[in-house]
Amino acid sequence: MSGTDAEAAGTDDPPETDERTGSGGGAATEVSTWSDSLLRVRNLDAGYGDLQILTDVAMDVRDGEYVTIVGPNGAGKSTVMKSVFGLTAHMGGTVTFEGTDITGWNPEDIIHEGLGYVPQNDNVFPTLSVRENLEMGAYILDEVPRDALEMVFDRFPILEERQEQKGGTLSGGQQQMLAMGRALMLSPRLLLLDEPSAGLAPDLVDEMFEKVDEINDAGTAVLMVEQNAKEALRRCDRGYVLVNGQNRYEDSGEALLNDPQVRQDFLGG
Repeated sequence: MSGTDAEAAGTDDPPETDERTGSGGGAATEVSTWSDSLLRVRNLDAGYGDLQILTDVAMDVRDGEYVTIVGPNGAGKSTVMKSVFGLTAHMGGTVTFEGTDITGWNPEDIIHEGLGYVPQNDNVFPTLSVRENLEMGAYILDEVPRDALEMVFDRFPILEERQEQKGGTLSGGQQQMLAMGRALMLSPRLLLLDEPSAGLAPDLVDEMFEKVDEINDAGTAVLMVEQNAKEALRRCDRGYVLVNGQNRYEDSGEALLNDPQVRQDFLGG
């Protein structure tokens, strides 16, 4: 659901904004502070061990929204995702999900709140079958929800066809579908996707984006880091440009695509 559609759907109050100027002389950007954010990240400082990667990062994802994080290599994009999911060293700021402060929580507890995460690498159990991989996505439940399993098979028919095949023998694209399917087994309100098209053959990239579109169209909010910045911004509702671990720009995907400075600096012109 686009930001414009969300506003028309019944949010009377416009978002508050606070102005932040990107480092390195970048243009000022207004960071949304939606009062009805599903995910709200504020003043986030995080990293690994004593190494700080993120500084004062602020982001929002509204219910049903599709948001993309882009930026140069080493900007800290994946670190944002890992920080939301409790996989980095927290050094300051807050992460709030559905009004609950989950800052510093363990991933096992965060999953219970309705937040799913698909990492870029090592995201399937290679020696388990496709079906067993999916069942592992519901390991926190007493039994595997059959309706969720059928939903995943409907979304990714190739997984049903190969449900007895070892996860590690699937193609790269099929493994990404399996990883997303496992994360969907708990019907998350928000799905975090870290570089879902990384390493895929060019003819599979469009299919992967279409699957992400379908997941979002079915009502799951998406926060995605993506190397294919132009395509990601073309499809998403809003985007953030991260540079050196800090917010640089935030706007609708279309506006960022058409911003001359963003195109020159981050999208190859």
